[in-house]
Amino acid sequence: MKKLSHISILSAVLATSVALTGCAGTSNSSGGSNTSGGGQQSTDQSSASGGGATDGGVIKIATQTPLSGNQSSLGDAIKTGAEYALNLRKEEFKKLGFDIQLFPQDDQADPKIGVSNAEMLISNPDVYGVVGHLNSGVAIPSSVKYEEGNLVMVSPANTAVKLTEEGKKTVHRICARDDAQGPKAAMYAKNTLGVKTAFIIHDKTAYGQGLSDQVKLQFEKDGVQILGYEGITQGEKDYSAVLNQVTAKNPDIIFFGGLYPEGGILVKQAREKGYKGYFMGGDGLDSSDMIKIAGDAVEGVVFTSVAGDVTQTEEGKKWAEEYKKATNKPLETYSVYGFDSMNVILNGVMEAIKANGGKKPTREQVLEAVHKTKDFQGQFTKVTFDEKGDNVNADVFIYKYDKDKSTFVGKAE
Repeated sequence: MKKLSHISILSAVLATSVALTGCAGTSNSSGGSNTSGGGQQSTDQSSASGGGATDGGVIKIATQTPLSGNQSSLGDAIKTGAEYALNLRKEEFKKLGFDIQLFPQDDQADPKIGVSNAEMLISNPDVYGVVGHLNSGVAIPSSVKYEEGNLVMVSPANTAVKLTEEGKKTVHRICARDDAQGPKAAMYAKNTLGVKTAFIIHDKTAYGQGLSDQVKLQFEKDGVQILGYEGITQGEKDYSAVLNQVTAKNPDIIFFGGLYPEGGILVKQAREKGYKGYFMGGDGLDSSDMIKIAGDAVEGVVFTSVAGDVTQTEEGKKWAEEYKKATNKPLETYSVYGFDSMNVILNGVMEAIKANGGKKPTREQVLEAVHKTKDFQGQFTKVTFDEKGDNVNADVFIYKYDKDKSTFVGKAE
């Protein structure tokens, strides 16, 4: 904004107009949250100070994740990964005459806010794609709006089977589904950990219960006895009621379908009550904040993830160091999936521009290009979408927590 302070009164008026537009976007997109609007306003203003839109016009790619609240660790990792990818390709688009911008939105892990944000996004003609969401329970209702606006969505993290089974042409994901993650988690527990009895707890969300249902089905198929199947409420701090049932039945394993804020509390309280068995969950436990919440009880916790460890190769290690240096943020597993999801969209936008003779394409053209993605090599995963929008190359991975970090075990077979 320094350049604006030295030019004409007219420029100042225009700057004020831009600022007011940013505030209006904040009100519409976040339902009262300042996190999303602040990020969006900052992005737009920095673009303006860099010389404004180029001849081809502005193209915005949104992110929709929780940027505030107790799930913001993973939400910010996705947003930051996506932003890093976009920043690396700004010059590429600028040479073609386009100002490519990030348009981050805070869905607060709330379906109502996600839908409200989605309505705002489809009403903005400069928005050409969405990287998101973190939560399947937010993605599913929001995708209804994306479909109405022909706005392509590429998810780095949503695993609910329902998301791509509803026939929406705009919906895509680069990660595996619950019907891959759940069975592989159950098979690992039985075949590698040797469990014979299990108590399943879920957080009543589309993600948590959907994953738990898949684990339960596979356990039953493999002869693992289910000693309990209970739901908890997100946000509570005392899970004694369900954990008293667990300790009374003493299963070989507790499987939790849910996210790290509740997962960390559950394992901590279970250990305090004397539970000695395994504790396992899905990719919702994949956050450095899990260690902060669970403390020493995190040691030995096993989880599956639909995101792999990019640092397993020398090229990946180099990318991880460059990422941390550029963003000044820790590398979370979903950082690289946010990065890859953004690049899938940007590749689609670039293909659409070329197909449109170098002119700004339509959303439909971008959607078509993204949907046709085949053998696109991201930083971590290769992407080919099937007719439903699922990635045929998606895998499931196993991790285990030590006292101060999670350790990659390997691909779940």
